[in-house]
Amino acid sequence: MATLAHNLTRTADEHIDRPAVRLDDQVLSYAELQVAAQRVTALLRARDIGPGDRVGLVLPNVPAYPVLFYGALAAGAVVVPMNPLLKAREVQFYLEDSGASIVFGWHAAVDESRKAAEAVGIDCVAVDPADFEDLLAEHEPATDVVDRKDDDTAVLLYTSGTTGQPKGAELTHANMLTNAAVTAETLVELTPDDVVMGCLPLFHCFGLTCGLNAAVSTGACLTLIPRFDPVKALEVIGRDQVTVFEGVPTMYAAMLNAPDSESYDVSSLRTCISGGAAMPVEVMKSFEETFSCMVLEGYGLSETAPVASFNRPDMERKPGSIGVPVRGVEMRVLDDDGKDVDAGEVGEIAIRGENVMKGYWNKPEATEEAIPDGWFRSGDIAKQDDDGYFFIVDRKKDLIIRGGYNVYPREVEEVLYEHEAVAEAAVIGIDHPELGEEIGLAVALKPDAEATEDELRDFAKERLAAYKYPRHVWIVDELPKGPTGKILRREVSPPDAVSSTDADSTAGR
Repeated sequence: MATLAHNLTRTADEHIDRPAVRLDDQVLSYAELQVAAQRVTALLRARDIGPGDRVGLVLPNVPAYPVLFYGALAAGAVVVPMNPLLKAREVQFYLEDSGASIVFGWHAAVDESRKAAEAVGIDCVAVDPADFEDLLAEHEPATDVVDRKDDDTAVLLYTSGTTGQPKGAELTHANMLTNAAVTAETLVELTPDDVVMGCLPLFHCFGLTCGLNAAVSTGACLTLIPRFDPVKALEVIGRDQVTVFEGVPTMYAAMLNAPDSESYDVSSLRTCISGGAAMPVEVMKSFEETFSCMVLEGYGLSETAPVASFNRPDMERKPGSIGVPVRGVEMRVLDDDGKDVDAGEVGEIAIRGENVMKGYWNKPEATEEAIPDGWFRSGDIAKQDDDGYFFIVDRKKDLIIRGGYNVYPREVEEVLYEHEAVAEAAVIGIDHPELGEEIGLAVALKPDAEATEDELRDFAKERLAAYKYPRHVWIVDELPKGPTGKILRREVSPPDAVSSTDADSTAGR
């Protein structure tokens, strides 16, 4: 039975000496990656950890990550990825909820993982490059891979928990194998000669599937950046001759606005893909013009392993669209009653296919709510055109209702990204005694750019219907972001000086 771990063993046999993972001067060949992973399998077996047991990983993007990841999978274990920036209390929740048997913590932040492990009563293994190889060398490589069924859970990936505590999405071997294959074969068209930029966190599904698993499935090289920095990313593209860049929109914007961005050699790039959040059309256009590389935008969620739709390289590309469903996936746009809406009408995206999770870990009611009829309800609002392309309007929970009118933050943000001084924008709803909600806008400006709040408000007012433009505008140094760099609207709040009863707030009811 093929598993994610078999991906590595097959590729290592075919491309034994090719570079698999790189972090600056540290390079692991596929043979070295496989042997190191086999030692991890042996280490786990020595601790009686095997099929179905959960193994926590609290590491940044370092070569030890794929070593531990594939080693745990070969043992038949379930991997529980975690952000290395989490505090002990947060790690403890993941460990307790998943029932993890062991956790591996990056040495620079291992104190938090160790406190959590002690509270739960399990072992915490510190991963320090200085002695990690010595630790593994204590164990002879375990060359066999435990068979697992297609619907056995491979990864327990916790969602961001925007509505309460995080839930663990059970992603099966079949979910992740097929999604990595679709990414590699039909979207990025990877070959063993490709070098993929690994700046997306491997503890996030986008980086794990489209970066690590897709690269390993084809024998490509994944070059890692532990924490995204736009200048470092531009330097690595030139140094390692990166051919495929994968990122979220804020990464593209940051690279565009990096000092002397046009001076870096990015001529090796052939494909860029964007996901994790809607990419502003102006950012996409500017990136393509500056770096002479086409950007393909797609869409997915942790619960869909993650890719659900994409602008494919062999089809017409529509800027602003998330493309069409990928191979093995179906998508629909539904109204509140679960019925299909007409083309051009707005509704919630529902997804069915080989990429949809088994369910939420130990949460049957939440699973039933999310997948009531075999179709996963995404919580994302979209519309579909006559050609079958999908266009995200906004998150269902981010919808602002102002005086009875629906206002979708992304539509307003798109307009602000057209302003030459705007680097990032986030639109939120602000409580209003008469209208229910008023439109608020937080903006971060490009380096050395200047713009006033009144100027930005007037810019939007000239381009949007009266009920849509933001009455409240404030300028910030930077916007709050999640671990992938996605702007977190839920953490944006207006300054105390913002009043909910502007004189202009009732205009355009």
